[in-house]
Amino acid sequence: MAIPEGERVPEEQRLGPVVRRGDQIQPGTTDQRLLDSDGDTGWVHTDPWRVMRMQAELVDGFGALAELPPAISVFGSARTPAGTPDYAAGVELGRALAEAGFAVITGGGPGAMEAANKGARDAGGISVGLGIELPYEQGINPHVDIGVNFRYFFVRKIMFVKYAHGFVVLPGGLGTLDELFEALTLVQTSKVTRFPIVLFGTAYWGGLVDWLRDTVIAQGKASEKDLLLFHVTDSVQEAVALVSKESER
Repeated sequence: MAIPEGERVPEEQRLGPVVRRGDQIQPGTTDQRLLDSDGDTGWVHTDPWRVMRMQAELVDGFGALAELPPAISVFGSARTPAGTPDYAAGVELGRALAEAGFAVITGGGPGAMEAANKGARDAGGISVGLGIELPYEQGINPHVDIGVNFRYFFVRKIMFVKYAHGFVVLPGGLGTLDELFEALTLVQTSKVTRFPIVLFGTAYWGGLVDWLRDTVIAQGKASEKDLLLFHVTDSVQEAVALVSKESER
């Protein structure tokens, strides 16, 4: 939309909380751009519009999950095949958490996430999947009772922490590591308190723990006490006991 010929360009333009001056002044008004049927549709891809999408995702997530009972978020690889020991452990873990009175929250995908959702649902618990829009579509697995799909990773991470009383981390890849270290950082910096983190599988996680102790802590990049931020176990019963005890359940 161009400024009509002969119309004086204002020195200052106020668009809601935004002030524009000089060559940053935009022609027309917000209402004009909204109601102009022949107007540019590129606005749906602008950053301010993305903020509204983020807000909408937060509202949808809060609305869907606000009435959950105490929950545990379970992370693990989407590439864990059914019929493997890791998949069986996920099913057993989901079942045991549900029997302990927890809802089970996963990323909603296949593999270890599906296993935990299946175990929770089989035990009559609440099975939650928080999916993410990816170039290769995974979809929500069929064992989810409440599913929410997100565009933005950071909004999804908020939901994982906001409605969980702890994390149990099954063997996984880069996404699982991302979620693990996000949680460790939140606890280390006291952004969240009384938040148990359990790594399931000593053989899988042992190398990471050794690296944290022998390299990261040894070189002064973290403190010895940071090793107390998490527990490592091969026992489903111990994992459930740890999250139950530390979350005061």
